[in-house]
Amino acid sequence: MLVRGLFADKGLERNLGFWIPFALTVALALLGALISKGFYWGFVVVVPLLLIALWDMVQTSHSLRRNYPLSARFRWLFEDLRPFLRSYIVEGPLDGRPFDRVARSLVYARAKHQEDAHPFGTELDVYSEEYEALCHSINPNPKAPKRTRVTVGTEQCSKPYDAARLNISAMSFGALGNHAIEALNMGAKMGDFYHDTGEGGLSPYHLKHGGDIVWELGSGYFGARSDDGNFDPESFRDKAQHDQVKMTEIKLSQGAKPGHGGLLPAAKVTEEIAKTRQVPANEDCLSPPGHSAFSTPREMLEFAAKMRELSGGKPVGIKLCVGMPHEVFAICKAMLDSGIYIDFIVVDGGGGGTGAAPLELSDHVGLPLRIGLHYVNNALIGTGLKDKIRLAASEKVFSGSAIAMNAALGANWCNAARAFMFSLGCVQSLRCHTGTCPTGVATSSPARQRGLVIPEKAQRVANFQSKTLDSLHDIVVACGLESPDEFTPQHLRQWKNNAEMIPWSQIVHEVEPGKLLHEPEDTAFAEYWRMADPDTFKPAT
Repeated sequence: MLVRGLFADKGLERNLGFWIPFALTVALALLGALISKGFYWGFVVVVPLLLIALWDMVQTSHSLRRNYPLSARFRWLFEDLRPFLRSYIVEGPLDGRPFDRVARSLVYARAKHQEDAHPFGTELDVYSEEYEALCHSINPNPKAPKRTRVTVGTEQCSKPYDAARLNISAMSFGALGNHAIEALNMGAKMGDFYHDTGEGGLSPYHLKHGGDIVWELGSGYFGARSDDGNFDPESFRDKAQHDQVKMTEIKLSQGAKPGHGGLLPAAKVTEEIAKTRQVPANEDCLSPPGHSAFSTPREMLEFAAKMRELSGGKPVGIKLCVGMPHEVFAICKAMLDSGIYIDFIVVDGGGGGTGAAPLELSDHVGLPLRIGLHYVNNALIGTGLKDKIRLAASEKVFSGSAIAMNAALGANWCNAARAFMFSLGCVQSLRCHTGTCPTGVATSSPARQRGLVIPEKAQRVANFQSKTLDSLHDIVVACGLESPDEFTPQHLRQWKNNAEMIPWSQIVHEVEPGKLLHEPEDTAFAEYWRMADPDTFKPAT
C-alpha cells in the first residue's frame, strides 16, 4: 500500500518533491556515518534519523512532513526561533511590539543601575501623528520635592495608606513563579512601594520579605472563597488584617481580557498554588467572567464596605478596564445615593498586560487607558468626588514621561506590570501562558526558576522604580511644578494636523467640578449621566 501510494500516477511532481529532500537527508546521514570515528557510532546517528523520516512518510497529520520527511521539521525549528531572531537581528529599535527595543533597554539599564541617557537626539519622528509632547516651562522649579506620595482613604477609612507614584501592578502567583513573586516583593520593600497580588490570592511568597501588599480579589475570590467558589468573609478577614496588607482591591475587569474571566490550566495548578487559591490541585482553575457577590453598582459598594470593615478599616478600591462609559457614572451615582465611598479606582487600559487572552479580546475589546481615564476622572470631578477618591492608571507604564502623561489626565499614581517583569530579566519571549518562560519569571518550573536569583533581581526591581521616579521628578522640575498632581491636560500635546499641535484640553473637555449634579445637560457627558442607574449596570431607558 505504501509503495503503491509513493509511485501513484500523479507522482512525478509529487515524487520529486518527496524523494529529493528525502534522498539528501539519507545521503547526509550516511556521509555522517562514513566520516564518523566508528561504523557503529555512525549507525547510532543514522538509524534514528531514518526512523523519523519513515514515520514522517506514513503519518497523516502534517502534509509537509509526508512530502518532505525529516527536512520539513526545520520549518518548525525556525518558527520557534523566529521571535528571537527577529528581536536580536532583524528588529529595529522602535519596531518591537508590545514593547520596542528602546523601551526594554531603558528598563534594563535602570534596573542594572547603568547609564540610561540616550545620545544624539530622539529616534522618534517628531512630526508624525503618533508623536506627543509634555510642555515645559521657561521657569523650572528645582526646589520641587524629589519624592511625593499619595494619601489614599476617605473619611470612611480608618487606616489610610500613603502610596508611591509607581507601584507593581497585579500579577498572580501561578502566572508568575515563586522566585519572581519573592523578588518583586523584596524589591517593593527596598524601595518603599506596594506590590499588587493579582487575583491569584495572597501567597506565603507575597509575605516573606515584608513589602507592602495590595490584595486583589477577582471573581474567583481566590484565597477568600468557600468550597462552592463564593466569597468567604472569615477567610478574607484572617488575611486582610495582616500588617503587610495595606489596601484591598476588587477586580472588575482587566485590560488584557475585559469581561472574560480567566483560566489557569491544570498543568500550572500545583499543590502549592492550589493551596494559595483554595482550589483543587491539578485541575483547571477558572475565574468566572463576573462576580457572584454583587450584580449592581449599589451592591458592589456594599460589598466594598464589607471588605473595608473586615480588613480593619483599610482602604478598598476597584480596578476596571472601562467599557460602556455610563457604568462609571452609575458607580458615582450609587456612591452619592448610598453614601458609601470606595477609596480608589485603578483604570486599566485595553492595551492589555501580562495576562494571556484570546486575540480578539486583547486586540478589540476594552477602551484604551487614556479614554477610560478621561471618563472616570470626569465622572469624579463632575460629581464632586475627585477630592475624596484617588485615581490610578495601569497600561504600558515604563517611564517617567508615561507617569506624567497619565497624571495630566487625572491619575494620582501609576502601576506597572510588564516593566517590572523586564526589571526581573524578562526578554519578551511571549511564552507567559505556556509555562516555558526562558528567564524563569512566568513559570513554576524549578529548573527554569533557578536562573532567577531573588536578592539580585529584587535590587533591580528597586533600582528601576527609583530611577523612573527620578525621571518623573526631572519632568516636574522642567515643567515648573511642585508635584505630579499639578499636571493638567494643557501640559500634554499632540499633532492635530501637519501644522498644529494642540493640548489634550481641546481634544477631551473636562467637566466643571460638581456640574453633573446641577447642570448635567450642559456637559459633554449628559447622555452617559442620563443612562446611569445606581441599581443596575444596564443603561436606563
